[in-house]
Amino acid sequence: MLIKINAKEFMEKVHDYKNMTTWKYKGDKPCIVDFYADWCRPCKMMDPILEKIAKEYEGKIIIYKINIDENKDIAQAFQINSIPFFLFCPLEEQAQSAMGMMSEENLRTAIKDVLKQ
Repeated sequence: MLIKINAKEFMEKVHDYKNMTTWKYKGDKPCIVDFYADWCRPCKMMDPILEKIAKEYEGKIIIYKINIDENKDIAQAFQINSIPFFLFCPLEEQAQSAMGMMSEENLRTAIKDVLKQ
């Protein structure tokens, strides 16, 4: 399941984006955050892949979606100038990002390499 969140929920579940000097992931499972917009065709094309991954990794990782048009301050904090934009958040290490469409294979590689799943 893909979980839509807003900036406030992002601060509660993922990271205090107003403090970008220190990264501290707040979740208890690794996550992927998909920054998207409703008008973004590549973002919509990613949804079936993300849904498939979410079902396969249910209970192991969480996939959040955040609309950058409704949450402009968070998009500015992460300096997002192209979407889709993905944030991969492992439990202990620094988050890593990827910009643009990803193939299912590349997404799986990121889950394995960054999220250790």
